[in-house]
Amino acid sequence: MRLANLSVPDVVREIITRNRSIYDCMKMDVINYTALAVKIQPEVERLLGNPINLNTIVVAIKRYADSFEIKEDVKEQTVLKNARLSLTDGILDVSFSLDEIGEKETMNLMNKFSELKSDYEFFRLTDSFRLLTEDLVDVRQLIESFPGVKNFFNTGLAKIKIRIPQDQNRSDVVSYVAEILHGNGIELINAYFSQDDIVIVLNEKDASRAYELLRAEISR
Repeated sequence: MRLANLSVPDVVREIITRNRSIYDCMKMDVINYTALAVKIQPEVERLLGNPINLNTIVVAIKRYADSFEIKEDVKEQTVLKNARLSLTDGILDVSFSLDEIGEKETMNLMNKFSELKSDYEFFRLTDSFRLLTEDLVDVRQLIESFPGVKNFFNTGLAKIKIRIPQDQNRSDVVSYVAEILHGNGIELINAYFSQDDIVIVLNEKDASRAYELLRAEISR
């Protein structure tokens, strides 16, 4: 999931990257772009919060498909060159929708959370909020103290934060990382973006191996 102010190509690339079957079909060039655009149009519009022309989505899909043709060039100049990684396990992923909590209550929750824990990731999407933090008892108690929130907890996770230098292209990082991990039998749970970092979320059991794979790419 991403922040709501990104482009159609960004969101299309993310949706495809998170769907293994679609991703593999695209790599093999056995997918109909228009049919795929029809399928993912509702999710694209939900994530961006606006109606999106079908042809715009088709063009974004075509551009992403074209990027596979230059995969060997990407490998020669890795997208992860000079990247910095950090791994945190024992992560709790909490989601709550705008229908369940208002702006004022959200700010109150975040203020209290900041006093309790400084190391967390907070993402506002089109119709929901996502919170990544360490899975601690006091953290759960704080979130559950807000009666208007019906929390969805996803546990047993880890996060890898990827920081790419500002002067490097960061647009293909998630697809590049996903391909490396896919090829080694590791699936992403989700990916989040901020101005400075990309945060990938995966099962805790896969985290150490994923981290070493990405470190090896940086060192290539």
